Parts: sequence; C-alpha cells; structure tokens
Amino acid sequence: MAAAAKLAVVAPGAPTTTVTFSLSSVTNITSAATAVVKEAVAPPTTGGRAEAAAAGVHVEPLHPLLRAEIVRYGELVAACYRAFDLDPRSKRYLNCKHGKRQMLRAVGMDGAGYAVTKYIYAVPDVALPMGAGRSCSRSRWIGYVAVASDGEAARLGRRDILVSFRGTVTGSEWLANFMSALASARFDPADPRPDVRVESGFLSLYTSDHFSGKFTTGSCRNQLLCEISHLVAKHKNEGISITLAGHSMGSSLALLLGYDLAELGLNSYPNGGTIPITVFSFAGPRVGNLEFKNRCDELGVKVLRVVNVNDPVMKMPGVLFNESARVLAGRYELPWSKACYAHVGVEVTLDFFEAGDIACVDDLQAYIDQLLKCTNDNPVASDSTMEEGMPRRVACMFELWRWQMAAIRAGELMQALGI
Repeated sequence: MAAAAKLAVVAPGAPTTTVTFSLSSVTNITSAATAVVKEAVAPPTTGGRAEAAAAGVHVEPLHPLLRAEIVRYGELVAACYRAFDLDPRSKRYLNCKHGKRQMLRAVGMDGAGYAVTKYIYAVPDVALPMGAGRSCSRSRWIGYVAVASDGEAARLGRRDILVSFRGTVTGSEWLANFMSALASARFDPADPRPDVRVESGFLSLYTSDHFSGKFTTGSCRNQLLCEISHLVAKHKNEGISITLAGHSMGSSLALLLGYDLAELGLNSYPNGGTIPITVFSFAGPRVGNLEFKNRCDELGVKVLRVVNVNDPVMKMPGVLFNESARVLAGRYELPWSKACYAHVGVEVTLDFFEAGDIACVDDLQAYIDQLLKCTNDNPVASDSTMEEGMPRRVACMFELWRWQMAAIRAGELMQALGI
C-alpha cells in the first residue's frame, strides 16, 4: 500500500495560499485538535499571515498530539464495528454483541477512559423493493453515548461527552444513502429556517420513529437529545465538552446531531455559557447545502474531516451539484444554487490506495493505519497513483467507478430539474 502522499488540514474551497501552523506549544491533547480547527475556520483578521492562515492551514508534519487525538476518536468509532453482531443466527443480529458496561473492554478498549451510558438505535423511513429485507426495517444499533471517567476528565481538563456512530450496514441504510434530495431540517420549531437543507436519507435515519424494534425507544434524534441533556444536567458544575465522531454515514449523523444541539441551544450550561461541540468525521460525505454549512459555522460547531482523496464517498452527494456549481464566473448565482451540497469544516487529507483491496479507500481501519504512519520521522511517502504493473482488473474497476459516477451525476441533474 502506498502511504500518505500528502497530509494537511485545509479549509474546503480555500485558495492555494497556505501557511504552516505550529503546535509545538500545545500541551493538552484536546486543545491540539481544537486549536487547528479554530485556526482554520476563524475569520481573517489583519495582515497577510493571518489572512493566509484563515484561507488554509497545513500541518507539516502532523503534530503527535493532534494525530493521537484523531486516532483516539477513530478507534472509538471502530469500536462500533468490532461490537456489531453480523451473525444472522444470533439473537443480537444487527445489534451490539455486548452490554454497555462490557462493550469497550470486550473490543479491547478498556483503557479508553470512557463509560458507555446509552446505546443508540436508528432506521430510515424507507421501503425496500418488493418487500426485501424486512428485518432491516427495524431499528438497529447505530452507536453509543459515553462519558469520560474521572481520570480521563482530569487529563482532558473537562468532562467529555462522546457520541460515536458506525457507517452503513443494512439494506435500508444503503438505500437512505442514495436519497440525495435536499430537505429542510426544521429542527427548531420556533425558527425552522427552511433554507437550511440536508440530505433527505440522512435526515430520515436521524428523525424516523420506529417502535417495533426490541431495543427501540423512539427516533435516533430523541434518544440522543434526551441522553445528552441528561448528562449535561448531571455534570453542570464541571467543564464539559461534546465530541461527536462517526465513519461514512455515521459522520453525517454526527454532524446532524452537532447542528441540532447547537440550533436548539442544548449545548449550554444552565447558568449560561456555551459547551463546545466538535465533530470528528472519517470518510464523511456531504450532508447539506451551503446554508447548512454557514449555519453550522455561525453556531460554532467545529468539524474536522479526515478524508482520503481516492475515496468516492467524500464526493457524494453532490457529485455534480456542489460548492463549485453554485456561482458562474464568481459573481452570478445559478438557479439551482439552493440544491447544491457543501462540505462543512476543515479537512485532514490523506492519499492512499491498495491495488489488491480497492475497498480500503473507505475502510476506517485503513484511515487509522495511515494516520499512525504519519509520524514526525515519516511525515509523507510516495505518491498513491497507480503503480507500474498494476493488474488490468484494477484499471477496469476504476473505469466502472467512472460510469457509476456518471450515473449519479445524471440522477442529480434530473432531480435538480424536477424530473
């Protein structure tokens, strides 16, 4: 496998002008990631260097504290996959194999410093063709809520509330991924903001109620808002942070939750003050339109997206209608601008590909492995383009991807035109 050819934190759509951001003075792991995200999305002040820093921030090489923070949350997301029961013969099929108290220990993360407080279940409101996969129409385990232990809270300097989401597994979830029509989120009844739109499939997964599941207690959204509100009230006399992490589809849920909490003001202390919300997105797709992105920025939701340039997931939805298709010649807003998707936050960009395993480009463990390879001694490696002598079948796979992308573009065009 070719390792990371480039590793940088950049603001999406930022100019090529960049500066190196030094983290040598950072002594706290949590502040390392926060410092980079804040620096990358902060509005420019005065002076060329400050303006360049706001345009785009490169971390060269990736600072050990920041790398450790990203890897740590990646492992906490990977725990969802390790604990997920994929045995059709099991009574816990498509749910977690372990109880809350044992889960992290059972997947080898006993020293993570978190205690799981609640499991989260979700299902999109979609109908599978010909009634296929009816078992997948029930709510399934999608992730968990955890809170930092006393020791971890002392190390971090605050009581961290963590929500971790897995990616797509069931048939209904795959179908939801391709529901690329934008729908108004309308999370705050007092101020619905109809222009803030998100992908309808992700929204359905987040908000749909289903009470026939064995462990279901309402929609994914209601479960999360209730549990996080409870934990905030419980630890109201401490410094609190809310960290949301997810892989692929799960990163979309993490971002929706972050926006939801901030829009409703649930990230506030009872006596005033704002609780910081940080989203760690691994291989995440676009979630909403530019108005959604701007609103997340206004609300102070910090998003760090770890992406692989060879991963097609990060290009969807919005393969055709995205940030670059809203304005003509940098001045004229096009008629379909409200239907264009936009990424939120800043990126940690990886570049890796394995000829023998093309699926690795979206594999969470491959992301974590690449991050671990990016040390100060080995910050970058060779280019990840196709190696000489790569089997012909891999080239054919890439050709198939091109046709799939063309089909997606055609579908998005018809959708935008109302066909």
